[in-house]
Amino acid sequence: MNQSRLALTRSGAVLGAAFMVLAGIAFAVVNVATQWVAMVEGFPATSIAFWQYAFALVLSVPLLRRLGLRAMRTRFPGRHLARVLLAAFGVQAWVEGLATVPIWQAIALAMTSPFFIIVGAKLFLGEEVGWKRWAATLTGFSGAMVILQPWSEAFTMASLLPVVAALLWGASSLLVKDLTAHERPEMITIWLLVLLTPINAGLAAVAGFAVPTGSGLAVLLVAGLLTAAGQYFLTAAYKAADAAYVQPFDDLKLPLNVLAGWIAFGYAPAGYLWVGAVMILGASLFLMASEFAGEKGRG
Repeated sequence: MNQSRLALTRSGAVLGAAFMVLAGIAFAVVNVATQWVAMVEGFPATSIAFWQYAFALVLSVPLLRRLGLRAMRTRFPGRHLARVLLAAFGVQAWVEGLATVPIWQAIALAMTSPFFIIVGAKLFLGEEVGWKRWAATLTGFSGAMVILQPWSEAFTMASLLPVVAALLWGASSLLVKDLTAHERPEMITIWLLVLLTPINAGLAAVAGFAVPTGSGLAVLLVAGLLTAAGQYFLTAAYKAADAAYVQPFDDLKLPLNVLAGWIAFGYAPAGYLWVGAVMILGASLFLMASEFAGEKGRG
């Protein structure tokens, strides 16, 4: 019994899934905070992105001091820069999308990201993508489509912004997975925060820079803290397991964000939401169970 529990704890599959779920919880709260500042406070989306990641960087200074300047030494500055540029434009598209559509709808669209990552992991990272991973990913993707219903009259072009974000983040995630083969999660997270802040500052300046005050400032501070934590959890998930494996667990962000949106804004998606949610949850649990069974078999 104890040996089975120890094996479960040390399993890369379980650790990868756990880190991805933790990242989902952190980002669910961040999304609520972002939408609240945009819709209630009327704060510009580009400035939200800047302050969110600027505060995340400031709150990460203790970690940077503990690691020392060695945390910034890398043999792959070009890969870090490319990853951060993709993430920066993804963040801009995402924040702008949250300012126009409900959280649950934005999340459903963003869940096309696993599809991009699965294809990219096969084409660019050479990862083995068996039928179970394909089936789980496509089931999760289909669940998102059931929720979204892009064929309905309610679908708007503005809703495509989260899809753009998903594509950009998918490419960024592939670079993260590539970098984890050479560098620690802490280093990758620090590089993101250090480079993303000036990039977001430039984009905010072009659109009209705004400074938060009062409750907006407090909410963005919380968002910054959770952004730093979420980015670390996300990187740790890719470090622990294959990108093609952990990505479907990112689909759990849908029920997490639906719950957060309901608590914060009273959003009540239609009943078909739950059909898609069951498909997503079932696919993720099936994948984790089959992956852990495979690890036990290899052991």
